[in-house]
This record gives sequence, structure tokens and C-alpha cells, in this order.
Amino acid sequence: MRNKSLLLKAWGLLVALPLLPSLVFAFQSTTARRASYGGLTPQAHWEELWTEVMWDITIIGGVYILVALVFFFAFKAKSKDGVGASPKLSLQAVIGWVMIPSMLFLGDDLFLYVKAYELHTQMREVPANAQEIKVTASMWNWNYDYGDGVDADNELRVPVGKPVVLRMISEDVIHSHYLDKYHVSEDVMPGRITWEWFMPDKIGKTVITCREYCGPNHSKMFGKLIVLSQKDYDAWMAEELAAVMDKNTSSQQVASITTGAPLSIKAVQ
Repeated sequence: MRNKSLLLKAWGLLVALPLLPSLVFAFQSTTARRASYGGLTPQAHWEELWTEVMWDITIIGGVYILVALVFFFAFKAKSKDGVGASPKLSLQAVIGWVMIPSMLFLGDDLFLYVKAYELHTQMREVPANAQEIKVTASMWNWNYDYGDGVDADNELRVPVGKPVVLRMISEDVIHSHYLDKYHVSEDVMPGRITWEWFMPDKIGKTVITCREYCGPNHSKMFGKLIVLSQKDYDAWMAEELAAVMDKNTSSQQVASITTGAPLSIKAVQ
């Protein structure tokens, strides 16, 4: 009886061991650690976690297949009319075969869960220096408002190396703003402001799509995300601001001619 008790305690310890890595990682996930995330951008963090999940399910699947094949050949029927049979297990052995693999997989799953929760937290913490751009969705268009009268349809230009937060609202139905390269997506709804942020870390172009069915032209609701160097972005923004100023000046001149009011000095300049 004493040996049986000791054996059960030993199995209990073995069952608990897989949980320790998850607990250690959880304690490491403090606010101070989340402030840097090991230097990973959200998309790099996402890709790292996805790779780990793929390795995880591949290894676990391989182990299951291997064990199943071993059991299949070890306990198959010995004759054509025979019936395969497995050895009779003691209660301790049954508990061990059920609990130890289950706890091993549970410990691994908890480890990945904590990392996924950390990624979720990272994606919901907008950096203090993020550039804010307003997004208005409508059937079937994305409008990006940079402020000071500068806006663009279906083309989002941002400088490389600076976080960007999008404040989004819809004029009609529910849409979903999806940046495939950055693994971020958020619903855009009428009457409610939602948001998402991303870190453009490489110069280039990628696609923007709507992931929520929003009508017959849903498949045509896409745009471009254009990541520029800071120099090129500043030059583009200067051109847009100059165009806005010219437009405002022309509007005031037309209004002056129509109403007979004198032009303001600001308008003439």
C-alpha cells in the first residue's frame, strides 16, 4: 500500500512538471518585458508564434501517428480469425497513459497560449509616438484622412519605421480593414470608432482588403499600402499640402468674385 502511494505521488509530480515552463514564462510576461517584446514588431512576433504553432502540431501529430502505428502492429490479430488484444493494464498504468501525455500537451498548449496572449497585448498597446490617420469606409472605398485637408482614396502612404494607428468608422455597413502583410484586421462599423495599429518596417507596397462581406462589390473593395522612406514621405506630404493650399486659394478667389467680397491677405498669399 505504501509503495502504491509513493508511485501515485511520483506520477503526480511527473504530471505537474510540464506545467512549469508555462508558469515560468507567465511570470516573465510582466509589463516591463512587454515594453520591448524583445525588439519584435507585431508582425514578426505573429510570424514567430505561427511558426512555433506549426512545429507544435506537426510534432504532436507525428508522435500520435508513430504511437498509433506501434500499437497497430504490436497488438494486431495473430491469425485470420483472431482478434487483436492489448495487455491488461493496472489502474496506475491506465492513469499514467492518460494523464502524463495529456499534461505534456497541456503544458505545451499553455506555453503557446501565454505567448499568444502576450502578442494580443502588444497589438492592443498603441505606441505613444504613433502617427494617427483617420479612415472612413464606404461601399466600396477606403478614404484616408491625414489632417490639414490631406486625404486619399484607396491609397495609404506612411513613412517607414514609425508606428501608425488607424482610427476608423463606416458610413454605411460593417467593413473590416485588413493589412495582410502586417497580420492585423479590425471591423469598421457605422456609429462607432474602432482602431488598429501596425509598424511599417520595410519600404514597399502591399494590398489592403475588406474581410467582411459588405455587398455585391465587396471583392472590389481593396487598396494599396505604400511604405516610403521618411524623405519621400515628407516630399509627398509637402506636395499634398501645397495642392490643398492652392485649392483653398482658388475657392476663396471664386467666392470673392461671386460675392464681391475682398480677398483676404491669407488667400492671396
